[in-house]
Formats: sequence, structure tokens, C-alpha cells
Amino acid sequence: MQLTTTNQRGFAPATITEAIHFSEMLAGSNMVPKAYQGKPQDILVCVQWGYEIGLAPMQALQNIAVINGKPSVYGDAALALVQASPVCEDIEERFEGEEGTGKFMAVCVAKRRGRQPVVCTFSVEDARRAGLWGKQGPWQAYPKRMLQMRARGFALRDAFPDVLKGLITAEEAQDYPEERERPIKDITPRKAANPLDAIAPPEPPPLELEAPSVTEAEIMGVELPVVEMEFSTQENYPDPQVSDPEPVDIDGQAFDPPAPSGFQLLAPGQDKPLAVLQTLDAWQDAYEQMADKIARSRKHEPRERMTKLREFREANESIMRSIDSTKRLRHTAAQSQRLAALGAAQ
Repeated sequence: MQLTTTNQRGFAPATITEAIHFSEMLAGSNMVPKAYQGKPQDILVCVQWGYEIGLAPMQALQNIAVINGKPSVYGDAALALVQASPVCEDIEERFEGEEGTGKFMAVCVAKRRGRQPVVCTFSVEDARRAGLWGKQGPWQAYPKRMLQMRARGFALRDAFPDVLKGLITAEEAQDYPEERERPIKDITPRKAANPLDAIAPPEPPPLELEAPSVTEAEIMGVELPVVEMEFSTQENYPDPQVSDPEPVDIDGQAFDPPAPSGFQLLAPGQDKPLAVLQTLDAWQDAYEQMADKIARSRKHEPRERMTKLREFREANESIMRSIDSTKRLRHTAAQSQRLAALGAAQ
């Protein structure tokens, strides 16, 4: 491996092959910081960063730190880079205020040639507001130094962003909370195999499918003053047990009495109603109880129950439309809740 001499006191790799060998050699050395020992890839990236901001390879390894996955430069190295730049006129640092009070602060004045000075301060009050004052570590051991590093970092970044290439000071980076890895969200569009999959779930918690089974008497739970009936569950829907009224002979002519008046609860594909309710409120209660029975049925798979719920809703859509819009929302929300419990896509 050949190394290119940069001056009488240093050298640097000139090709990518030299850089790889150089990084592997340093990774096995105890003369580099522990964060880089055994990590030739990190050394190579660090040396490249140093090259871009003007630090020799060994200077880069000593002064560039990776904190929370982002490279940063120590405050003394940042000051050295700025002072070595021809655009820097002067850097002035001082403390102001009474020490021991919240007004005590570090001041840094960065003067760039041809521009107005940039003045940045960082006080004890600022440190308290950020939750840094008295924090275990450097803030507790060297509070004045940390105030100075914060003021310096802000001033140098504002006045000489081109010199620092966007790097922040390591002292500042250490005070930032560690970033948590965000879970990857799958946004791949899926084609719904069943139209019920497109139904969005409502806010209420999903229906518990393991609830105790509901008896036939509990399904309707209402008095049927017009038509007396009872349910018997078949393969698809409860079979209506409403008997046809006998024709009446009037003056020698057969006469079919009119159908009972009221609100009919219908099942898909059946001419006879499941029940006839005298009031709309009673019909709504019976509708919800019947929908619950369909959703809790153990004879069919969830997908088939979802389809049956949709068909049951469509069969009774004409009466559903006559319900007040506010009350109709109750049925819509309950329908969505049942579908979500059965596995409809959210």
C-alpha cells in the first residue's frame, strides 16, 4: 500500500484501495478512540468527513463523533476550523451576568469578513428551560464550559455554515434525546376480495364474538301484537313461521283478508316477513337484535357472516331510509362494528 504524503508531518490515502487498507490498519490499533476500534467502515466514513471539512485523517478520528447516528465535531475542533478559514475575521467569547443566577450566560461573537457580527448567548435560564442545568455528567461537573460550548456552537453554525458543512458540535449532540426507530408502515395497496373489506371501522371497540349465545326468545325481545311467531334457524336465515290467514267467504266469494299493518322485518330471498312490528322504534330494536344473532352465528365462517349482514341490511333498506337520520347513524355504526369484529379491513 502506498500513502500520499500531505506535508512533512502527515499522510493520507489517495485512492479508495489505499483508504480501505488504511482503515483496516487503524481499526486494529489501540491508538484510535474505542468507538472506531474494530470498525474499518466507520473509520473510512470518518476520514472522508474530515477530508470534506479540512481535517487530516488522525484529526478527524479524534474530533469527529457519531452521536445518535449523526456525525458531529467537538467544539474545540469547530473553533479551529473556523479560525483557519480565510473568511473568519475574529471569534470573541466571554461570560456576562452574575454567576449563580439565572441571568449568568456565555456569549460568543463570530465575526465574518464583510458581514455583521453574529452574537449568540446561552444562559443558565436557557439550560434550565432545556432540562440541562444540573444534568448528570458534564453539565454537573463543568457547567460554565458547557454554557460556553453551546453559545460557541450556535454562533459558529450561524456565521460559518459553509466551513462546518452542516455539522453541529458534539457537546450539543450529546444533549439531544436518542431517536427511536420508527416502525415501518406498509402502504402497499391491497385489492379487496370482498366489498365489505372496504368498510372503515367505527370508533367504538369491536364486538366480542365470544359473548354467550343469544336465545331465540332474546333475539326479538319484543311483543308482536299483530303476528305471533317464533324463530327457527336454518342454513341461511331464520325461517319465518307466519301462517297464511285463511280466506274468508263473503257472500259466496272467497276473500283474502289484508296483510297485517305495521313495519315488516324482512330476510333476503323470503317473501314472508320475520316479524311485523307496530312501531318504528320496536322495529329498530328487533333489527339490531337480529343483526347481532347473524354476527354471532357459529354455523358460518366470519366472511360468510359479513355477507349475510350486508344482505340483511339491503333487504330492510326501504324502512331504514324512513328512520330519522340521527337514529340511522346508530344502525350504521353498529353494522360497521360487527363487520370490524368479523375481520373487515380497517
